[in-house]
Amino acid sequence: MAATEETTTPGRPEAGEHPDHPEHADRADRPAADEGAATTATAGARMPRWLPRAVILVLALVACFQLGSWAFHQLIGLLVNILIAFFLALAVEPAVSRMAARGMRRGLATFLVFLGVFVAAAGFVALLGSMLAGQIVDMVEGFPRTLDSVIRSVNTTFHTDLSRLEIQDSLLHSDWLQKYVRNSASGVLDVSATVLGGLFKLLTVGLFSFYFAADGPRLRRALCSVLPPAKQSEVLRAWEIAVAKTGGYLYSRGLMALISGIAHYVVFAVLQVPYAPALAVWVGLVSQFVPTIGTYLAGALPMLIAFTVEPWYALYVLGFVVVYQQFENYVLQPKLTAKTVDIHPAVAFGSVIAGTALLGAVGALIAIPAVATLQAFLGAYVKRYEVTEGADTPDGGRRGAGADSAATPPASLRRRLPGRR
Repeated sequence: MAATEETTTPGRPEAGEHPDHPEHADRADRPAADEGAATTATAGARMPRWLPRAVILVLALVACFQLGSWAFHQLIGLLVNILIAFFLALAVEPAVSRMAARGMRRGLATFLVFLGVFVAAAGFVALLGSMLAGQIVDMVEGFPRTLDSVIRSVNTTFHTDLSRLEIQDSLLHSDWLQKYVRNSASGVLDVSATVLGGLFKLLTVGLFSFYFAADGPRLRRALCSVLPPAKQSEVLRAWEIAVAKTGGYLYSRGLMALISGIAHYVVFAVLQVPYAPALAVWVGLVSQFVPTIGTYLAGALPMLIAFTVEPWYALYVLGFVVVYQQFENYVLQPKLTAKTVDIHPAVAFGSVIAGTALLGAVGALIAIPAVATLQAFLGAYVKRYEVTEGADTPDGGRRGAGADSAATPPASLRRRLPGRR
Protein backbone atom coordinates (compact mmCIF):
# COMPACT_ATOMS: atom_id res chain seq x y z
CA MET A 1 0.00 0.00 0.00
CA ALA A 2 1.60 3.16 -1.13
CA ALA A 3 1.97 5.92 1.33
CA THR A 4 0.50 9.17 0.20
CA GLU A 5 2.16 12.49 1.09
CA GLU A 6 -0.07 15.32 1.97
CA THR A 7 1.11 18.78 1.08
CA THR A 8 -0.29 21.71 2.89
CA THR A 9 -0.39 25.20 1.62
CA PRO A 10 0.60 27.93 4.11
CA GLY A 11 -2.37 29.73 5.30
CA ARG A 12 -4.78 26.94 4.35
CA PRO A 13 -6.35 24.60 6.92
CA GLU A 14 -5.40 20.95 6.94
CA ALA A 15 -7.91 18.22 6.38
CA GLY A 16 -10.32 17.96 9.20
CA GLU A 17 -9.29 21.34 10.60
CA HIS A 18 -11.74 24.16 10.85
CA PRO A 19 -10.69 27.41 9.26
CA ASP A 20 -11.57 29.38 12.43
CA HIS A 21 -9.41 27.23 14.68
CA PRO A 22 -7.10 29.36 16.89
CA GLU A 23 -3.91 27.60 15.82
CA HIS A 24 -4.75 28.22 12.19
CA ALA A 25 -5.40 31.94 12.81
CA ASP A 26 -2.09 32.32 14.68
CA ARG A 27 -0.18 30.56 11.95
CA ALA A 28 -1.80 32.75 9.30
CA ASP A 29 -0.99 36.06 11.05
CA ARG A 30 2.62 35.20 11.97
CA PRO A 31 4.28 36.13 8.59
CA ALA A 32 2.59 39.54 8.55
CA ALA A 33 3.71 40.24 12.14
CA ASP A 34 7.31 39.25 11.38
CA GLU A 35 7.35 41.48 8.33
CA GLY A 36 6.02 44.46 10.34
CA ALA A 37 8.62 43.96 13.06
CA ALA A 38 11.43 43.90 10.49
CA THR A 39 10.13 47.09 8.89
CA THR A 40 9.95 48.84 12.29
CA ALA A 41 13.51 47.77 13.19
CA THR A 42 14.82 49.07 9.85
CA ALA A 43 13.07 52.41 10.31
CA GLY A 44 14.42 52.73 13.85
CA ALA A 45 17.97 51.96 12.80
CA ARG A 46 17.91 54.55 10.04
CA MET A 47 19.69 57.93 10.93
CA PRO A 48 17.42 60.98 11.13
CA ARG A 49 17.91 63.45 8.33
CA TRP A 50 18.47 66.43 10.69
CA LEU A 51 21.25 64.79 12.71
CA PRO A 52 24.15 65.36 10.23
CA ARG A 53 23.16 69.00 9.81
CA ALA A 54 23.01 69.49 13.60
CA VAL A 55 26.45 67.93 14.08
CA ILE A 56 27.96 70.10 11.35
CA LEU A 57 26.30 73.20 12.80
CA VAL A 58 27.61 72.49 16.31
CA LEU A 59 31.13 71.90 15.01
CA ALA A 60 30.98 75.11 12.99
CA LEU A 61 29.81 77.10 16.04
CA VAL A 62 32.61 75.65 18.20
CA ALA A 63 35.18 76.48 15.52
CA CYS A 64 33.87 80.05 15.22
CA PHE A 65 33.98 80.48 18.99
CA GLN A 66 37.54 79.24 19.18
CA LEU A 67 38.57 81.49 16.29
CA GLY A 68 36.86 84.52 17.85
CA SER A 69 38.43 83.84 21.26
CA TRP A 70 41.88 83.56 19.68
CA ALA A 71 41.41 86.76 17.68
CA PHE A 72 40.13 88.63 20.75
CA HIS A 73 43.14 87.64 22.85
CA GLN A 74 45.47 88.64 20.03
CA LEU A 75 43.79 92.04 19.62
CA ILE A 76 43.21 92.87 23.29
CA GLY A 77 46.12 95.32 23.30
CA LEU A 78 44.78 97.17 20.26
CA LEU A 79 41.26 97.27 21.72
CA VAL A 80 42.55 98.77 24.98
CA ASN A 81 44.48 101.42 23.04
CA ILE A 82 41.36 102.28 21.04
CA LEU A 83 39.36 102.57 24.28
CA ILE A 84 41.94 104.97 25.73
CA ALA A 85 41.96 106.97 22.51
CA PHE A 86 38.17 107.20 22.54
CA PHE A 87 38.10 108.64 26.06
CA LEU A 88 40.89 111.08 25.19
CA ALA A 89 38.90 112.21 22.17
CA LEU A 90 35.83 112.70 24.37
CA ALA A 91 37.94 114.74 26.79
CA VAL A 92 39.16 117.20 24.15
CA GLU A 93 35.85 117.27 22.28
CA PRO A 94 34.49 120.40 24.07
CA ALA A 95 37.64 122.43 23.34
CA VAL A 96 37.77 121.28 19.71
CA SER A 97 34.06 121.99 19.16
CA ARG A 98 34.38 125.44 20.69
CA MET A 99 37.30 126.31 18.41
CA ALA A 100 35.50 124.85 15.37
CA ALA A 101 32.40 126.92 16.16
CA ARG A 102 34.50 130.06 15.81
CA GLY A 103 35.38 129.24 12.22
CA MET A 104 38.57 127.18 12.63
CA ARG A 105 38.89 123.96 10.72
CA ARG A 106 38.24 120.97 12.95
CA GLY A 107 41.47 119.22 12.00
CA LEU A 108 43.57 122.29 12.82
CA ALA A 109 41.72 122.80 16.11
CA THR A 110 42.37 119.20 17.09
CA PHE A 111 46.03 119.56 16.20
CA LEU A 112 46.41 122.69 18.35
CA VAL A 113 44.70 121.07 21.32
CA PHE A 114 46.87 117.97 21.11
CA LEU A 115 49.97 120.13 20.66
CA GLY A 116 49.17 121.98 23.88
CA VAL A 117 48.62 118.70 25.73
CA PHE A 118 51.91 117.31 24.38
CA VAL A 119 53.88 120.42 25.35
CA ALA A 120 52.43 120.37 28.87
CA ALA A 121 53.19 116.65 29.29
CA ALA A 122 56.72 117.03 27.91
CA GLY A 123 57.40 119.97 30.21
CA PHE A 124 56.19 118.00 33.22
CA VAL A 125 58.34 114.98 32.32
CA ALA A 126 61.39 117.18 31.72
CA LEU A 127 60.90 119.01 35.02
CA LEU A 128 60.43 115.80 36.96
CA GLY A 129 63.33 114.13 35.15
CA SER A 130 65.70 116.97 35.97
CA MET A 131 64.66 116.78 39.61
CA LEU A 132 65.23 113.02 39.79
CA ALA A 133 68.53 113.30 37.92
CA GLY A 134 69.74 115.98 40.32
CA GLN A 135 68.75 113.90 43.33
CA ILE A 136 70.52 110.83 41.92
CA VAL A 137 73.70 112.85 41.31
CA ASP A 138 73.59 114.24 44.84
CA MET A 139 73.06 110.78 46.30
CA VAL A 140 75.97 109.32 44.29
CA GLU A 141 78.30 112.16 45.29
CA GLY A 142 77.35 111.92 48.94
CA PHE A 143 77.40 108.13 49.09
CA PRO A 144 81.08 107.87 50.27
CA ARG A 145 80.44 110.31 53.11
CA THR A 146 77.30 108.45 54.11
CA LEU A 147 79.11 105.13 53.98
CA ASP A 148 81.98 106.49 56.15
CA SER A 149 79.46 107.77 58.67
CA VAL A 150 77.71 104.40 58.83
CA ILE A 151 81.04 102.54 59.22
CA ARG A 152 82.12 104.83 62.07
CA SER A 153 78.82 104.24 63.82
CA VAL A 154 79.16 100.47 63.45
CA ASN A 155 82.77 100.48 64.69
CA THR A 156 81.85 102.59 67.69
CA THR A 157 78.81 100.53 68.60
CA PHE A 158 80.10 97.00 68.04
CA HIS A 159 83.84 97.68 68.62
CA THR A 160 84.82 96.49 65.14
CA ASP A 161 87.58 97.61 62.79
CA LEU A 162 85.89 98.00 59.41
CA SER A 163 87.15 100.20 56.61
CA ARG A 164 85.50 101.52 53.48
CA LEU A 165 88.27 100.20 51.20
CA GLU A 166 87.89 96.65 52.48
CA ILE A 167 84.12 96.77 52.02
CA GLN A 168 84.43 98.15 48.50
CA ASP A 169 87.00 95.49 47.57
CA SER A 170 84.82 92.67 48.93
CA LEU A 171 81.81 94.02 47.06
CA LEU A 172 83.66 94.32 43.77
CA HIS A 173 84.90 90.70 43.95
CA SER A 174 81.66 89.20 45.25
CA ASP A 175 79.79 86.61 43.18
CA TRP A 176 76.36 88.22 43.54
CA LEU A 177 77.64 91.53 42.11
CA GLN A 178 79.09 89.76 39.07
CA LYS A 179 75.82 87.87 38.53
CA TYR A 180 73.89 91.12 38.88
CA VAL A 181 76.09 92.82 36.27
CA ARG A 182 75.62 89.93 33.84
CA ASN A 183 71.86 89.93 34.35
CA SER A 184 71.73 93.69 33.94
CA ALA A 185 73.69 93.48 30.70
CA SER A 186 71.28 90.88 29.34
CA GLY A 187 68.28 92.89 30.57
CA VAL A 188 69.25 96.00 28.62
CA LEU A 189 67.60 94.56 25.53
CA ASP A 190 64.42 93.84 27.49
CA VAL A 191 64.32 97.39 28.80
CA SER A 192 64.90 98.78 25.31
CA ALA A 193 62.10 96.60 23.89
CA THR A 194 59.78 97.76 26.67
CA VAL A 195 60.57 101.41 26.00
CA LEU A 196 60.04 101.01 22.25
CA GLY A 197 56.78 99.14 22.87
CA GLY A 198 55.57 101.93 25.13
CA LEU A 199 56.41 104.58 22.53
CA PHE A 200 54.56 102.59 19.87
CA LYS A 201 51.48 102.31 22.09
CA LEU A 202 51.64 106.02 22.82
CA LEU A 203 51.81 106.78 19.10
CA THR A 204 48.87 104.44 18.42
CA VAL A 205 46.73 106.06 21.10
CA GLY A 206 47.63 109.53 19.83
CA LEU A 207 46.71 108.75 16.23
CA PHE A 208 43.39 107.12 17.10
CA SER A 209 42.42 109.88 19.50
CA PHE A 210 43.30 112.51 16.87
CA TYR A 211 41.12 110.78 14.28
CA PHE A 212 38.24 110.35 16.74
CA ALA A 213 38.35 114.02 17.73
CA ALA A 214 38.91 115.46 14.25
CA ASP A 215 36.27 113.27 12.58
CA GLY A 216 33.80 113.23 15.48
CA PRO A 217 30.75 114.48 13.51
CA ARG A 218 31.52 112.19 10.59
CA LEU A 219 31.93 109.23 12.93
CA ARG A 220 28.57 109.95 14.56
CA ARG A 221 26.87 110.21 11.18
CA ALA A 222 28.41 106.93 10.05
CA LEU A 223 27.24 105.22 13.22
CA CYS A 224 23.73 106.65 13.06
CA SER A 225 23.33 105.83 9.36
CA VAL A 226 23.03 102.09 10.14
CA LEU A 227 20.43 102.61 12.87
CA PRO A 228 16.71 103.37 12.66
CA PRO A 229 15.61 106.92 13.50
CA ALA A 230 14.33 105.92 16.94
CA LYS A 231 17.75 104.58 17.92
CA GLN A 232 19.70 107.47 16.43
CA SER A 233 18.45 109.92 19.06
CA GLU A 234 19.46 107.51 21.82
CA VAL A 235 22.98 107.15 20.42
CA LEU A 236 23.39 110.92 20.08
CA ARG A 237 22.13 111.45 23.63
CA ALA A 238 24.58 108.88 25.00
CA TRP A 239 27.39 110.49 23.02
CA GLU A 240 26.58 113.96 24.36
CA ILE A 241 26.41 112.66 27.93
CA ALA A 242 29.77 110.90 27.53
CA VAL A 243 31.38 114.07 26.17
CA ALA A 244 29.94 116.21 28.97
CA LYS A 245 30.90 113.82 31.75
CA THR A 246 34.39 113.06 30.48
CA GLY A 247 35.19 116.71 29.78
CA GLY A 248 33.73 117.75 33.12
CA TYR A 249 35.73 115.09 34.92
CA LEU A 250 39.01 116.27 33.41
CA TYR A 251 38.11 119.93 33.99
CA SER A 252 37.30 119.38 37.67
CA ARG A 253 40.37 117.19 38.18
CA GLY A 254 42.62 119.72 36.48
CA LEU A 255 41.28 122.51 38.67
CA MET A 256 41.76 120.44 41.84
CA ALA A 257 45.27 119.51 40.67
CA LEU A 258 46.07 123.21 40.31
CA ILE A 259 44.79 123.99 43.80
CA SER A 260 46.60 120.99 45.29
CA GLY A 261 49.85 121.90 43.56
CA ILE A 262 49.74 125.49 44.84
CA ALA A 263 48.97 124.41 48.41
CA HIS A 264 51.76 121.83 48.50
CA TYR A 265 54.21 124.24 46.88
CA VAL A 266 53.66 126.70 49.73
CA VAL A 267 54.41 123.99 52.29
CA PHE A 268 57.49 122.75 50.42
CA ALA A 269 58.81 126.29 50.06
CA VAL A 270 58.33 127.01 53.76
CA LEU A 271 60.18 123.80 54.67
CA GLN A 272 62.86 124.61 52.05
CA VAL A 273 62.46 121.22 50.39
CA PRO A 274 64.55 121.00 47.19
CA TYR A 275 62.74 121.06 43.84
CA ALA A 276 59.56 122.43 45.39
CA PRO A 277 57.91 123.39 42.03
CA ALA A 278 58.48 119.97 40.48
CA LEU A 279 57.27 118.19 43.61
CA ALA A 280 54.16 120.37 43.73
CA VAL A 281 53.31 119.53 40.12
CA TRP A 282 53.92 115.84 40.83
CA VAL A 283 51.62 115.82 43.86
CA GLY A 284 48.90 117.79 42.07
CA LEU A 285 48.71 115.54 39.02
CA VAL A 286 49.18 112.14 40.66
CA SER A 287 46.83 112.89 43.53
CA GLN A 288 43.99 113.82 41.19
CA PHE A 289 44.33 111.42 38.30
CA VAL A 290 44.96 108.38 40.53
CA PRO A 291 41.69 108.45 42.50
CA THR A 292 41.26 107.81 46.22
CA ILE A 293 44.82 106.70 47.05
CA GLY A 294 46.66 109.01 44.66
CA THR A 295 47.33 111.63 47.32
CA TYR A 296 49.21 109.18 49.52
CA LEU A 297 51.13 107.72 46.59
CA ALA A 298 52.08 111.19 45.41
CA GLY A 299 53.15 112.23 48.90
CA ALA A 300 55.76 109.47 49.17
CA LEU A 301 58.28 111.24 46.91
CA PRO A 302 58.14 114.64 48.73
CA MET A 303 58.46 112.82 52.05
CA LEU A 304 61.61 111.08 50.81
CA ILE A 305 63.15 114.32 49.57
CA ALA A 306 62.20 116.11 52.79
CA PHE A 307 63.77 113.31 54.84
CA THR A 308 67.14 114.02 53.21
CA VAL A 309 66.91 117.61 54.48
CA GLU A 310 65.55 116.94 57.97
CA PRO A 311 63.83 113.75 59.24
CA TRP A 312 61.16 115.78 61.02
CA TYR A 313 60.25 117.49 57.75
CA ALA A 314 59.02 114.16 56.39
CA LEU A 315 56.51 113.96 59.25
CA TYR A 316 55.42 117.53 58.57
CA VAL A 317 54.82 116.69 54.90
CA LEU A 318 52.88 113.55 55.86
CA GLY A 319 50.67 115.49 58.27
CA PHE A 320 49.90 118.13 55.65
CA VAL A 321 49.10 115.47 53.04
CA VAL A 322 46.60 113.80 55.39
CA VAL A 323 44.96 117.09 56.41
CA TYR A 324 44.70 118.32 52.83
CA GLN A 325 43.16 115.01 51.73
CA GLN A 326 40.35 115.44 54.25
CA PHE A 327 39.82 119.05 53.18
CA GLU A 328 39.66 117.98 49.56
CA ASN A 329 37.25 115.10 50.18
CA TYR A 330 34.73 116.99 52.32
CA VAL A 331 35.00 120.61 51.19
CA LEU A 332 36.66 121.08 47.81
CA GLN A 333 35.62 118.05 45.79
CA PRO A 334 31.83 118.19 46.46
CA LYS A 335 31.68 121.79 45.26
CA LEU A 336 33.74 121.27 42.11
CA THR A 337 32.21 117.97 41.00
CA ALA A 338 28.58 118.68 41.88
CA LYS A 339 27.69 119.48 38.26
CA THR A 340 30.18 117.26 36.43
CA VAL A 341 30.69 113.80 37.92
CA ASP A 342 28.39 113.76 40.94
CA ILE A 343 28.79 110.15 42.05
CA HIS A 344 29.03 108.72 45.53
CA PRO A 345 32.58 108.27 46.90
CA ALA A 346 31.91 104.59 47.58
CA VAL A 347 30.75 104.11 43.99
CA ALA A 348 33.84 105.95 42.74
CA PHE A 349 36.13 103.77 44.85
CA GLY A 350 34.39 100.57 43.73
CA SER A 351 34.55 101.62 40.09
CA VAL A 352 38.28 102.29 40.42
CA ILE A 353 38.84 98.86 41.96
CA ALA A 354 36.80 97.18 39.22
CA GLY A 355 38.55 99.14 36.47
CA THR A 356 41.94 98.22 37.90
CA ALA A 357 40.98 94.54 38.02
CA LEU A 358 39.80 94.63 34.39
CA LEU A 359 42.31 96.91 32.64
CA GLY A 360 44.95 97.79 35.21
CA ALA A 361 46.08 101.41 35.40
CA VAL A 362 44.07 102.28 32.29
CA GLY A 363 40.89 101.02 33.92
CA ALA A 364 41.60 103.07 37.04
CA LEU A 365 41.88 106.25 34.95
CA ILE A 366 38.73 105.80 32.87
CA ALA A 367 36.58 104.11 35.52
CA ILE A 368 35.08 107.25 37.07
CA PRO A 369 34.07 109.03 33.81
CA ALA A 370 32.70 105.74 32.46
CA VAL A 371 30.57 105.16 35.56
CA ALA A 372 29.44 108.80 35.57
CA THR A 373 28.38 108.48 31.94
CA LEU A 374 26.48 105.27 32.62
CA GLN A 375 24.80 106.79 35.68
CA ALA A 376 23.71 109.90 33.76
CA PHE A 377 22.46 107.83 30.81
CA LEU A 378 20.41 105.54 33.04
CA GLY A 379 19.12 108.52 34.99
CA ALA A 380 17.38 109.77 31.85
CA TYR A 381 15.26 106.58 31.69
CA VAL A 382 14.80 105.53 35.31
CA LYS A 383 11.53 106.91 36.64
CA ARG A 384 11.74 108.31 40.18
CA TYR A 385 8.87 108.64 42.66
CA GLU A 386 8.21 110.93 45.58
CA VAL A 387 9.36 109.40 48.85
CA THR A 388 6.67 108.91 51.50
CA GLU A 389 6.93 110.50 54.91
CA GLY A 390 9.31 108.80 57.31
CA ALA A 391 10.93 106.59 54.66
CA ASP A 392 14.38 107.90 55.60
CA THR A 393 14.26 106.40 59.12
CA PRO A 394 14.32 102.70 60.04
CA ASP A 395 11.03 102.84 62.00
CA GLY A 396 9.22 104.93 59.40
CA GLY A 397 9.44 108.20 61.34
CA ARG A 398 7.64 106.84 64.43
CA ARG A 399 10.47 107.17 66.95
CA GLY A 400 9.19 107.44 70.50
CA ALA A 401 5.59 106.81 69.44
CA GLY A 402 3.35 104.30 71.19
CA ALA A 403 1.44 101.36 69.85
CA ASP A 404 -1.51 103.49 68.80
CA SER A 405 0.64 105.84 66.78
CA ALA A 406 2.48 102.85 65.27
CA ALA A 407 -0.82 101.51 64.00
CA THR A 408 -1.79 104.87 62.56
CA PRO A 409 -0.79 105.32 58.89
CA PRO A 410 1.12 108.43 57.76
CA ALA A 411 -0.79 111.54 56.82
CA SER A 412 0.02 111.07 53.12
CA LEU A 413 -1.70 107.66 53.23
CA ARG A 414 -4.62 108.71 55.46
CA ARG A 415 -5.77 111.09 52.77
CA ARG A 416 -6.00 108.16 50.34
CA LEU A 417 -7.71 105.62 52.63
CA PRO A 418 -11.49 105.35 52.12
CA GLY A 419 -13.78 106.18 55.02
CA ARG A 420 -11.50 108.90 56.41
CA ARG A 421 -12.25 112.57 56.32
